[in-house]
Amino acid sequence: MNRLAGLVLAFAVSLAAILSPAAAQEKSLTIFAAASMKNALDEIDAAYSAKTGVRITVSYAASSALARQIEQGAPADVFISADTDWMDYAIGKKTINEPSRVNLLGNSIVLIAPKDSKIDHVNIGPGFDLAKLAGDGRIATGDVKSVPAGKYARAALEKLGAWQAAEPKFAMAVDVRAALTLVARGEAALGIVYSTDAKVEPGVKIVGTFPADSHPAIIYPVAATTTAKPEASNYLAFLRSTAAKTIFEKYGFKFLVSPST
Repeated sequence: MNRLAGLVLAFAVSLAAILSPAAAQEKSLTIFAAASMKNALDEIDAAYSAKTGVRITVSYAASSALARQIEQGAPADVFISADTDWMDYAIGKKTINEPSRVNLLGNSIVLIAPKDSKIDHVNIGPGFDLAKLAGDGRIATGDVKSVPAGKYARAALEKLGAWQAAEPKFAMAVDVRAALTLVARGEAALGIVYSTDAKVEPGVKIVGTFPADSHPAIIYPVAATTTAKPEASNYLAFLRSTAAKTIFEKYGFKFLVSPST
């Protein structure tokens, strides 16, 4: 009996050693981020984890899907949207800590084609005939009713007078990275994505850039959720740091705030 009691005590001591203090005190954050941020944010998160020991888990998807998931109770600590509309939506649903919101990044939208396409150097301006350029092929972008990249694309094409003729040719994707993949695989003749997306996909080439005044400014706001862990404030501060700025700019994002040290 004494031996059994000793074994039980030894097990309890071992278990306590495993769980405390390191494992019990492990800190983590869950980030919900626009799909277009994946490459840059993965690198930033690795740097942050190396610096702080905080484990970062990221869910990438269309901003529309993420905002709705947060609304439904998904356990996110930070939301990074690819447009202000979906951040405004989340704030309206009382799921975002509004004072923590910062308009962090800017971007641009471009016309892309598969790397081996004969289409090259398209001048995008008033009278631009996207439907004719696509021929019998499809045009990929995010869903124009909800996905920010698609909304920007539609706004630009309407401003340029090209939307009505091109609309039937559009293949609407669940997010901008899905649209990028369609073009890279040659399943769409053209696509409208962010310049940062095109930069990280070797299977596509940029054939034209949409004028900045043809669509609303592309802004990525970031904020903590109302249920965020205390660690979220330090993470948001890191996103505004010089170190994060260097990484974001390497991937082609525009840094919209004055960086902190």
